[in-house]
Parts: sequence; C-alpha cells; structure tokens
Amino acid sequence: MKEKQFVIVSYDIADEERLRKIAKIMEDYGFRVLYSVFECYINRSLFEEMKTKVEKLIDHLEDSVIYYFLCEHCREKIEHIGRTPFYLEEEKVEVV
Repeated sequence: MKEKQFVIVSYDIADEERLRKIAKIMEDYGFRVLYSVFECYINRSLFEEMKTKVEKLIDHLEDSVIYYFLCEHCREKIEHIGRTPFYLEEEKVEVV
C-alpha cells in the first residue's frame, strides 16, 4: 500500500479511559464519522503506525478494533443519510 488507501476503523473498547485514548489516536489519522468509527485515507506506513499505537493500548481480551480496506470504486458507492460530516461537504460528496 504505497499509495493512500481508504480505511474504515471501527472499535468497541470496554474501558472509558482506553476508549478516550484510542479516539485521540484515531483523530491523528482520520475523521470521526460515528462515535466509534473513523474514516482514514492514509498510506501503509501511517496505517502501520496507527495500528501499532492502537494495539499497545487495547485489552485483547475485552476490546475489538476492525479495519476495513475499501478500494476507490467501493468508496464511491458509500451512501450517507442524515447530518453530513464537515469533510464530506468540503469534498462535495453526494449525500442521500
């Protein structure tokens, strides 16, 4: 993944303190679209950096983090309903 890749990060963190720390990390790499969901458009090295930071913080028995990699074609098919995040407005993405 030399070029940038679109990654959806979804997480379920059992402890509130860990949850805040994970969210803080994620804010450095992407945009929050839901409470525990971020969209990131990053290259492989930044992804690995983010993933390493997250893995150091989570409790592997209590917490869950899922990374979804979407191609550009799949990204174009994303539909959004409701309040539009500010970055979608800037990109002028069509909102349903």
